[in-house]
Amino acid sequence: MKVGVMFANTGPYSANADNVRALGQACEDAGIESVWTVEHVVVPEGYQSAYPYDPSGKMPGPEDSPIPDPLIWLTQLGAVTSTVKLGTGILILPQRNPLVLAKMCATLDQLSGGRLVLGVGAGWLREEFDALGIPFEKRGKRLDDYIGALRAAWGDQPASYDGEFTSFDPLYVIPQPVDHTVPIVIGGHSEAAARRAGRLGDGFFPGRVSEEALIKLIELMREAAEEAGRDPDAIEVTAGSAAIFGEDPAGAVARLEEIGVHRVVIPPLSYDPTDIGRALSEFTARIT
Repeated sequence: MKVGVMFANTGPYSANADNVRALGQACEDAGIESVWTVEHVVVPEGYQSAYPYDPSGKMPGPEDSPIPDPLIWLTQLGAVTSTVKLGTGILILPQRNPLVLAKMCATLDQLSGGRLVLGVGAGWLREEFDALGIPFEKRGKRLDDYIGALRAAWGDQPASYDGEFTSFDPLYVIPQPVDHTVPIVIGGHSEAAARRAGRLGDGFFPGRVSEEALIKLIELMREAAEEAGRDPDAIEVTAGSAAIFGEDPAGAVARLEEIGVHRVVIPPLSYDPTDIGRALSEFTARIT
């Protein structure tokens, strides 16, 4: 089972270069496979949209918590590491210009030796979309369209694309990613996200849901993949589980593997940069 660290660009690791280095080195020393960032360009004061991953409807921490740009933060992490994969979990794709994003991702992927994994989602914070001047409606369709635009931009050169929300005549997007593509992971715990992952994703990241819900979402993803003529076994599933912190973490990991999970994600475990290495190493030792 692969292990990734989620919420990496938060707390003391958010905007301190020395702490980013400490986290990255601790992850590599502990055998962590990947590090995942979160994203909000802005957090509107007093937002009313319901955060879907907590019963309170609010994101963890105060509204003015620092959330660095995920790609710039991952560039710093990539510069001080050599093996850990660099993941966005997730980047809100409908808020991005797909050609600008394609260039940014390709540059980071080249500089890091092909380590970028682009997790994307539709977004939930209407007030953020309003502040950025981007329609909240049809964001799912915009997400689908932008995935197509990204893959076109990373394809044969000159690249062209004609979609519902973006189009471009033949042009060059250089540099290209190391493998002429970047894996795109679909984030979200909804049925729509599961079907999108089956149709379009290289991976599926439903996050942390109940085992019953996770099984259902994976089944939906696999059904959608088969309907689209794709191999469901080729779609990598990433998920979290509170059970891995219980009395039998190795058994909990084995159960996740049994239901089709390929990577488990955990929080940093310690927000003390001098202690993160010990915390991660002890955890990985418990699950192997």
